[in-house]
Amino acid sequence: MPLSAHAATFAQLALANVTREYPNFPAHLITSAGEHQEPRSLHPAFYGAYDWHSSVHMHWLLVRLLGRYGGTSALPGTEAVVDVLDRHLTPANLDTEAAYLRDRPSFERPYGWAWLLALAAECRAYGGTEGERWTGALRPAVDAVDGLLADWLPKATYPVRHGNHPNSAFALSLALDSGELSAGTDRAVRDRLLSWFADDHDAPAHWEPSGQDFLSPALTEADAMRRVLAPERLAEWLDRFLPGLGTGAPCALLDVPVVSDHADPQIGHLLGLTLSRAAALRSLAEALPDGPVRARLAEAAAAHLAAGLPAVERGDFTTDHWLATFAALALDPPAPAVARY
Repeated sequence: MPLSAHAATFAQLALANVTREYPNFPAHLITSAGEHQEPRSLHPAFYGAYDWHSSVHMHWLLVRLLGRYGGTSALPGTEAVVDVLDRHLTPANLDTEAAYLRDRPSFERPYGWAWLLALAAECRAYGGTEGERWTGALRPAVDAVDGLLADWLPKATYPVRHGNHPNSAFALSLALDSGELSAGTDRAVRDRLLSWFADDHDAPAHWEPSGQDFLSPALTEADAMRRVLAPERLAEWLDRFLPGLGTGAPCALLDVPVVSDHADPQIGHLLGLTLSRAAALRSLAEALPDGPVRARLAEAAAAHLAAGLPAVERGDFTTDHWLATFAALALDPPAPAVARY
């Protein structure tokens, strides 16, 4: 099913969320008794959608939908999307966001950083007067993230492998896909992925999923290696990392997760896992040569997508503020960064 079939609904979800200031979960450290600021004053661009990273990637979703379907019957109300983006993605607002990032080097590291780069990439791809305006406004924040990444990577001796926001592989994959990194930071990201993961083997896939994952530690790592390994080397690496895929051995990563309570904020993360797995499985399948591994991954991707999509439009805020982004990734993944090794 194409993304176009969901564009109108996803856009309405995103619009409602990026303009909704409350409820809000600010990841802001209060340092004195007199300090109290409203979300909109802390984050004039990204105050909505419950938390900062969700606001950023719901803006990404709006720009992606606008770029794909703006002005067509698939996306009625294009003017409303442009109006919100024009109000939020201004130089003044983004200067404030950039200063906040620079002043707090661990804020939203690395998940929110990566989504900001992805948003900038979508604005650049959209082009035209509007896209250029939003891209220019985002430049200080993009530069801030590039510098923060460059400073952090040499200190990141070990990756974060669990299936939540700090996951290293997912964020660095998004960062590479964006094409927004400076040459030096791009090279540092690729080198770090290889130093972390190139020698991995026999992934404990039977441990997945954990009870509140929205990312698969194993599949996210494999999908990151897709960004840095040439196809033949990727196939060899994957055979060591997930042995048995080609022989039909059982693999828990291919089974659709059971989600017992869609409204529970943590258990509901598994809905995102279903969709993020769909995206990773599809991308990995498309990167591999024809054969049993490719076929198994593609089949599992389709099953995960079919299971996850119905949950996106439930009208429940616990998932409305973020899940459509992962549905868009599963339906229309970004063009991958060029593998160089």
